[in-house]
Amino acid sequence: MGPVPLIRITDPADDRLGDYTNLTDVGLRSKHEPAKGLYIAESSNVIARAVEAGHRPRSFLMAEKWLESMAAVITAATGADDGGADVPVFVAEEPVLRAITGFHLHRGALAAMHRPPLLGVRELLASARGGAGARRVAILEDIVDHTNVGAMFRSAAGLGVDAVLVTPRCADPLYRRSVRVSMGTVFQVPWTRLTVWPGAVEKLRGAGYTVAALALSDDSVSLDDFAVSDAVRAPGSKVALVLGTEGDGLARSTVEAADVVVRIPMSGGVDSLNVAAASAVAFWATRPGGGPAA
Repeated sequence: MGPVPLIRITDPADDRLGDYTNLTDVGLRSKHEPAKGLYIAESSNVIARAVEAGHRPRSFLMAEKWLESMAAVITAATGADDGGADVPVFVAEEPVLRAITGFHLHRGALAAMHRPPLLGVRELLASARGGAGARRVAILEDIVDHTNVGAMFRSAAGLGVDAVLVTPRCADPLYRRSVRVSMGTVFQVPWTRLTVWPGAVEKLRGAGYTVAALALSDDSVSLDDFAVSDAVRAPGSKVALVLGTEGDGLARSTVEAADVVVRIPMSGGVDSLNVAAASAVAFWATRPGGGPAA
């Protein structure tokens, strides 16, 4: 496969594989990965997106049959063409890989990636859209399911959201399942973690954002009406959509701090959608340039 040296692994307990062990234990990984300054990228497509976004790998792990399809990504990540092949590429048979990770690795490969430092909120919002600034922001309040986090990032990427903010207790967007479900769009949409919430609402308001809480309340307005309001359709409008945790929804303090409470009109006796589905609906309705008034 070129100048990159391969390290063949036959012992699942090899000390060099500590980044990859016990990947199925959510409680362990969600604490372990951020603490060590790394995250795990799974599948050739996701790894390629991470590398394209400028993230640096610590190592790769895969079955030999994936070496050919991963060759270009590995070369780009390691700088092998320039003599910089200093990132180990671990290769093992399927039974050994299963013993290492706890699951059947059928999506090509894994890579342990260096976790990039997070920007501050003000810097993140100002730098979005190539420095033009974020017009649409999603705030994920205490979303604990990694699948929902990944799905929401994918919707954000596809439906005009310029930046994502996650609250202190929200699940890690760079957890392996979140990254995989997002199809790597967590590397595409700028995001950072808030340190104070809902105290940050006032700062967003001061930066010109209309903070809209997606919730059911007596004073809520329909998403249909909000989507055609000046807050959304006026030239240069800036909107921050806040979506709450599965089950309980947004905290009362968040709803009270928001500028407006918005509900998605429902029928069939259903009062609400899964938070990931709700996010896609809200992102689409409030996208810049969209809606009946555009």
